Amino acid sequence: MDFMERLCEEVNKFPEMPILCKMGYLGSGESFVVFPLPGSTAVRTFMDGAKEVALNYEFAMKSKEQSKIHATLWKVQDGLSRIENIISADYSFEFEGITVTNKPFISQLDEQGWFVFLLDIKANIIVFNDKEEINNG
Repeated sequence: MDFMERLCEEVNKFPEMPILCKMGYLGSGESFVVFPLPGSTAVRTFMDGAKEVALNYEFAMKSKEQSKIHATLWKVQDGLSRIENIISADYSFEFEGITVTNKPFISQLDEQGWFVFLLDIKANIIVFNDKEEINNG
């Protein structure tokens, strides 16, 4: 399933992003990433085996410039609330919607002056067992 890849692509399409999002975890320098969180759940299962799932993701940004983090995460929060559709490149899911579950918040400030802020979301999608289902649906 390619949802996280498509989510990252959509975020990088937001206008005037100060930094591009990557999948994975924060690096040693300035970085902006998205990664899955625990607690994702199946909402319901359809007769054809497809499942509606609620997936938890976290956006994290690390920078020494707090203003850059704010500009980025508030832009992402606003942009995510406006996304109407995310299209799977491999036909593995159908997008239902995104809920921003909290405002950007500080998670860490280390002794070298690096700030880490987080933004959490819940994405509802329908995951197909067989890639052909969406083509034939």
